[in-house]
Amino acid sequence: MARLLILGAGIAGQTAALHAKNRLGSEHEVVVVSPNSQWNWIPSNIWVGTGYMKAEQVTFPLAPVYKKTGVTFHQAKAVSIHPEGDETTAQPFVTVEYTSPEQRGTTANVTYDYLINSTGPKLNFGATKGLGPEANSLSVCTYGHADQTAKALQVVIDRMKKGEPQTLLIGTGHGNCTCQGAAFEYLFNVEYELRRQQVRDKARIIWISNEQELGDFGMGGMFIKRGGYVTHSRVFTESLYTERGIEWITQAHVKEVMPGETAYENLDGEEKSVKHDFAMLLPPFSGVGLKAYNKANEDITSELFAPNGFMLVDGDYTKKPYEAWKPEDWPETYQNPKYKNIFAVGIAFAPPHAISKPMISVKGTPIFPTPPRTGMPSGVMARQVTYNITDMMNGKETEPTRKASLAHMGAACIASAGANFLHGTAVSMTVYPIIPDFEKYPDTGRELGSTSGEIGLAGHWIKHLLHYAFIYKAKANPFWRIVPE
Repeated sequence: MARLLILGAGIAGQTAALHAKNRLGSEHEVVVVSPNSQWNWIPSNIWVGTGYMKAEQVTFPLAPVYKKTGVTFHQAKAVSIHPEGDETTAQPFVTVEYTSPEQRGTTANVTYDYLINSTGPKLNFGATKGLGPEANSLSVCTYGHADQTAKALQVVIDRMKKGEPQTLLIGTGHGNCTCQGAAFEYLFNVEYELRRQQVRDKARIIWISNEQELGDFGMGGMFIKRGGYVTHSRVFTESLYTERGIEWITQAHVKEVMPGETAYENLDGEEKSVKHDFAMLLPPFSGVGLKAYNKANEDITSELFAPNGFMLVDGDYTKKPYEAWKPEDWPETYQNPKYKNIFAVGIAFAPPHAISKPMISVKGTPIFPTPPRTGMPSGVMARQVTYNITDMMNGKETEPTRKASLAHMGAACIASAGANFLHGTAVSMTVYPIIPDFEKYPDTGRELGSTSGEIGLAGHWIKHLLHYAFIYKAKANPFWRIVPE
């Protein structure tokens, strides 16, 4: 019997665990290590952050699901990887520290034959002075953060109901943030909620982002075909902001968040600030801080991880100009080059380069989005990696045969723009490929027939349907496999 060890139980980790157990049955062991006792459908944290949903509607306990499916579960955080074992054993293992109330603070070594790193990111609030729920801004990155944000939003709304004008600042809190899409989605749900509560006329809403222009979303923007002509997502997005009366600041690196004021630097090197009564600013991401050691207990973290803490896989990490980067630089199997039984998926793998063009301010500050790797792409790469590993564990293959490069993968995204069964809207976008290929598609970088953007009530209904479908799937309920990644 062999053991597959999965670090993390988010979208990627849960997808990997369920598919692995389904394919391996009782012949092999599947073990999940996660510091959290609850599974969280993170896309719906946006709705928790406006009060539209409660935290319990976007979460459920993990332990009963794993008990039902026969997956071994450790509520613990991974601390270090020992891919060669140590002086007492040649069996690879991961040192974990338990976070459950019963075992909190104790450690153990969990051995493995194959390892999937799907830990997701560290929310690096410390990268910006004053950023985060424990300082001077709010977040929707976790259901706890989102619940706190909803309460703060209602305080602001109550003030507006008393006739007090309020300024709301929403966006990214650092020059290298990733999730512009999540901030965008929260922005428009807040704008809708203010209209619903009849206080929109008292609110000034400002978007702040590290994007070079609106509609970049960390993907360098995209061209879409609408009404017989081709337009850039910038035009589509600017129209939406203008229609909803939202101001925007782009090309911005937030330097410090103070009570009631945020200071930022732009690409021109100008130091500016904006005053506000409410600030929801997403943090940059980094790896979770895993260390790695060889058999002699020497630190080999740099052999497994990039400087930002994300795991090195089969991408091309050589430094070269932006114009020289190719779709082929992107990972296909997500296998570590040195330790062939270690893989990384979702946010946990290190992207070889940015998708949006790297921009540096005149003062030398990087101000551009880092690549998004969440949602649908995370699930797809987790499934394909799991299929490769289970084939090898079952003796069908000796190396990975399935590929899941973002350069050959499409994605669909539905961003809520106001939650209401009859009057809500959502922005529905598809893109193919995720990594633009200007050799194959010289004018647009992507295939126009598979790249689109629309806004309407239908997208809102689909967004709701997906919320329930993915939670149903993550619970491993009957026929869960028919729900796509």
